[in-house]
Amino acid sequence: MQILEENNIDFEIIQYIKTPLKIDELKDLSQKLNLKPKEFIRMGDVKKLDLIIDFLNDENIFQNMVDFPKIIERPIIVKDNIAVIGRPPENILKLIN
Repeated sequence: MQILEENNIDFEIIQYIKTPLKIDELKDLSQKLNLKPKEFIRMGDVKKLDLIIDFLNDENIFQNMVDFPKIIERPIIVKDNIAVIGRPPENILKLIN
């Protein structure tokens, strides 16, 4: 957030842990990130929750993201039609340039 504030970029915080995203929103996010859903999940949390996910089935991954939003990588920053995962924070610079 500090990088965004220092560069005068407006942003909105979406707390998808508290308010899970819908499958169509996750698909849109996947396109903006230019990543397959398996590429923006937190494997450590998948293991902690002892989830069994079919990583060859995007629909199954998206459904698990809806059911268990904690497994979604965070933070994700979206600007227009582009999104980046904000870790490391330097990734956010891709949205500024």
